[in-house]
Amino acid sequence: MTTACRVILVGMMGSGKTTVGQLLSDRTGWPYHDNDELLNRLYGATPRQVLAQSGEATLRETESSALVLGLESAVPCIVGAAAGTILDERNRRLLGHAGVVVWLRAGPDALNERTFGADHRPWLDTGGEAWVRSTVIERHPLYESVADVIVDTDGREPDEIAQEILGRVAELCPGEPERMP
Repeated sequence: MTTACRVILVGMMGSGKTTVGQLLSDRTGWPYHDNDELLNRLYGATPRQVLAQSGEATLRETESSALVLGLESAVPCIVGAAAGTILDERNRRLLGHAGVVVWLRAGPDALNERTFGADHRPWLDTGGEAWVRSTVIERHPLYESVADVIVDTDGREPDEIAQEILGRVAELCPGEPERMP
């Protein structure tokens, strides 16, 4: 990759994007831009609030706007994309040109375990485990289609995942990040 490094974390909710993104930021000194925080900055609401007040279509639009804001951030940086942004073809095209896309791949059992009882995850209110399983089937091929790097997260600690990503990013972005171990 010849462009300055922007690491974009994609994956299902519960795959570890926020935790791993913050670890990567701590280790590199690069800013981390989380989609939920970007959405809140743009719209003054959480994704759960947008969904409750305006519905799924509006949520998807606001998440896409937040993704664009993250992808416009100065490099080097780390961006955590909302899980559902992958559904939009335009977002997939944007991701393909924005930096190193890292798919944090997790299976349905791990995702269910990690997301159980999380109040900020609205999709689990009505669909629960069945929603996670069907959504994994739908989205995994889409994540794979944009991924430069695939990191399996099942049964692994966030530190180990972050370390693997740093090694892979070093291969794709020579000279970046400066503080890589």
